[in-house]
Amino acid sequence: MMHRPPPHDDFSLKETKPHLGGGKVAGDKLTSTYDLVEQMQYLYVRVVKAKELPAKDVTGSCDPYTEVRLGNYKGTTRHFEKKSNPEWNQVFAFSRDRIQSTMLEVSVKDKDVMKDDFMGWVLFDLSEVPKRVPPDSPLAPQWYRLEDKKGNKLKGELMLAVWWGTQADEAFPEAWHSDAASVGGADGLANIRSKVYLSPKLWYLRVNVIEAQDLIPSDRTRFPEVFVKAILGNQALRTRVSMNKSINPMWNEDLMFVAAEPFEEHLILSVEDRVAPNKDEVLGMCAIPLQYVDRRLDHKAINTRWFNLEKHVIVDGEKKKEVKFASRIHMRICLEGGYHVLDESTHYSSDLRPTAKQLWKSSIGVLEVGILSANGLTPMKPKDGRATTDAYCVAKYGTKWVRTRTIIDSFTPKWNEQYTWEVFDPCTVITIGVFDNCHLQGGDKAGGSRDLRIGKVRIRLSTLETDRVYTHSYPLLLLHPSGVKKMGEIHLAVRFTCSSLLNMMHMYSQPLLPKMHYIHPLTVTQLDSLRHQATQIVSMRLSRAEPPLRKEIVEYMLDVGSHMWSMRRSKANFFRIMGVLGGLIAVGKWFDQICNWKNPITTVLIHILFLILVLYPELILPTIFLYLFLIGVWYYRWRPKKPPHMDTRLSCADNAHPDELDEEFDTFPTSRPADIIRMRYDRLRSISGRIQTVVGDLATQGERLQSLLSWRDPRATALFVIFCLIAAIVLYVTPFQVVALLTGFYVLRHPRFRHKLPSVPLNFFRRLPARTDCML
Repeated sequence: MMHRPPPHDDFSLKETKPHLGGGKVAGDKLTSTYDLVEQMQYLYVRVVKAKELPAKDVTGSCDPYTEVRLGNYKGTTRHFEKKSNPEWNQVFAFSRDRIQSTMLEVSVKDKDVMKDDFMGWVLFDLSEVPKRVPPDSPLAPQWYRLEDKKGNKLKGELMLAVWWGTQADEAFPEAWHSDAASVGGADGLANIRSKVYLSPKLWYLRVNVIEAQDLIPSDRTRFPEVFVKAILGNQALRTRVSMNKSINPMWNEDLMFVAAEPFEEHLILSVEDRVAPNKDEVLGMCAIPLQYVDRRLDHKAINTRWFNLEKHVIVDGEKKKEVKFASRIHMRICLEGGYHVLDESTHYSSDLRPTAKQLWKSSIGVLEVGILSANGLTPMKPKDGRATTDAYCVAKYGTKWVRTRTIIDSFTPKWNEQYTWEVFDPCTVITIGVFDNCHLQGGDKAGGSRDLRIGKVRIRLSTLETDRVYTHSYPLLLLHPSGVKKMGEIHLAVRFTCSSLLNMMHMYSQPLLPKMHYIHPLTVTQLDSLRHQATQIVSMRLSRAEPPLRKEIVEYMLDVGSHMWSMRRSKANFFRIMGVLGGLIAVGKWFDQICNWKNPITTVLIHILFLILVLYPELILPTIFLYLFLIGVWYYRWRPKKPPHMDTRLSCADNAHPDELDEEFDTFPTSRPADIIRMRYDRLRSISGRIQTVVGDLATQGERLQSLLSWRDPRATALFVIFCLIAAIVLYVTPFQVVALLTGFYVLRHPRFRHKLPSVPLNFFRRLPARTDCML
């Protein structure tokens, strides 16, 4: 086994001691919803409305708006045309860390073509602004008389509320932030705000096509070759051609689709006749709205139904003609509520519940995640002649996705946002990704650009201790065609609280997936196809939200494409297998040393232990379990204290060859030149040849075992049969303990009684015939 260098120190997980909850002990169960993040102080300004504003235009009216200025930061409300009593009700938030002034200016101005007219302002000394801490009631706005710049009272009043608060304030999510002062337009502001999304509710749709009757082919002189094609949205499946080539064909075949609520598309079925190799004739069609389809919660069969076939699909709203005689199709259609629709890789699923809510079990706990900050982020894009990063986080667990606000132009962004999820199974994984926002000017003005990946973190809940707060800085590692690169670090606080320890322990005895996956299992091919369709539906629905959670984000979080061939992953999985087998190999080497008397004292002790176990066989199982218990207790001292994180050495990312990485990042189908494809194909053939040899050797050993009694080699089988007869007689008349002792002492005999040649049983086994002689 190849020895690789230890992982780089920068790629390791670091424990931190943040100032959580404003100095409160984060381990205590507090009523505060922000006890896993650091408090961030903001100056809030709520501009409610104005009244009795003076006329400024020649028309005797004004077009007022309010400007809130604090040092170099300026925010403005929308303006109203010809209105002296405007209502804005907008909130502005200024981060205390970036405040460089002691006075707050709230000015009312009149929008004009050439230059906006000053109508008056209200000044606030920041040292006199009150502080509000939830759950205190919101601060009531007050009327303030406008003044000119000399302090004289003017006509008009402005209703305001000004207070110091934190990110826990109710006004925080919808407030205009001074950090985002450079972002323009309503679309741009919507793209930087925090948001919670829900995945659409997914169902498996089972279409059991049984038979059709009274089909009318155009050419009645030939036997029709009929099949059924079913389309649901972008999914299209078809049955095989019916074996009985008649106008009453039969199939009894299942077609599986993924459907999402609300059901927008109809299921379109068409019965077609293959009249030529590349020509199919439609014999009839029908459209089935999914909202009227039966829903099945268990394995009990749903009633079948006959559907009339039309020459064209009846669209909603059209009147259906009366048909006295029509072709029809017999089907059983149902929405499967007993399955869990897999839209993630099974290795790190965040939700394992069935679709039907009636089958859900009660939650076992709560997962709380505080997304604190990031450090040392890599510059992601050029802006105004320099590199910048506009980072935000996305966290996904179960059907709930959360997106933090975007921190503009910062390599050390601080989010300090906390989110909560209900937990139904501890053997699930939460995924947290960091991205660079490339849509600050709104969706249409971004030129079709994609948000860039910075990195992601996965945390398996079963590896966490309950009621403990984990505060760590996780490396954000991203694989590039040039190799693995650290893009920065993300600082998280995680707490898994268990509401019922008994229920959680009971979960370890339950099947991982709902019972329908075991009673009526889906094939591997079906699962791969359905997972692909589910991820496409989820990404499409979330990309239609406002603001959208874009397709590239969803696909990265769901690990779409991770099943594609990769030389690096193949090596990593090989080393993982070797790591698993390493313990067995070590035991084999240790036993070989015992047999060869490398350490005589140990060998003598093993002889004594073996003698005791043979004489008292009832001690064998208790001894094994006691030994495992003692090993577990001994290893408790070195139990992992940190959550697992991305491991570059385990992933073989730290020493991957550039060409292997280029192959991994290649499109499917490939877009590389022919000579590179030829080289990679030859390399794959070489590796496959070695795998083929190993598989052939394993098959050979199995066939030799089968040939012991097959009389393929009559002399070898005769010898084995005679040996079995003699062994049966000897073992019948000899006590088992004597046989076990003699066998054990023979295996553990001293090296001076051993030969370097292979043993007789091994020689006999290797001479047995296998079916390699019959291979072409």
